[in-house]
Amino acid sequence: MAKSVKIILFQPDIAANVGAVLRLCACMNIPIEIIEPCGFPFDMRQIRRVALDYINHVKLHRHVSWEAFHANSMERGSRLILLSTRGKVRYDQFAFLPDDMLLFGRESAGVPNAIHQAADAILRVPLAREMRSLNVATAAAMTLGEALRQTSLLPGDENER
Repeated sequence: MAKSVKIILFQPDIAANVGAVLRLCACMNIPIEIIEPCGFPFDMRQIRRVALDYINHVKLHRHVSWEAFHANSMERGSRLILLSTRGKVRYDQFAFLPDDMLLFGRESAGVPNAIHQAADAILRVPLAREMRSLNVATAAAMTLGEALRQTSLLPGDENER
């Protein structure tokens, strides 16, 4: 299997955000994995409202728990890169690798401390001082764009084909 940056969503709370990230992944031709349980009933009809027909073009894998994901991810040997408001390193100052897994936490609570400890790196998206956080889909788009740029994995546009 070819190397590919991946997006991992940890127990997402909002179906529309999942739909937006699924659409992002389809458009960038990268896989997405979702660690459950979600904070909403996982209903593709709700998700499709934002993902539209792009959902038919995304490689989606769901894990029943963090433990199931972690056991599977350890076999791959990829780095787990956590995006967190607690990160000390800015995402744009980090050297991404082509098979990094970009992990985004719950909109309401992030990820537990044990997952912080399991991460190979913890990054942040810089914000204005008064702001708490970005929408998870926005943070994913910014970080994924930089990771794909650095690793020369950005898909070409129609004029380049």
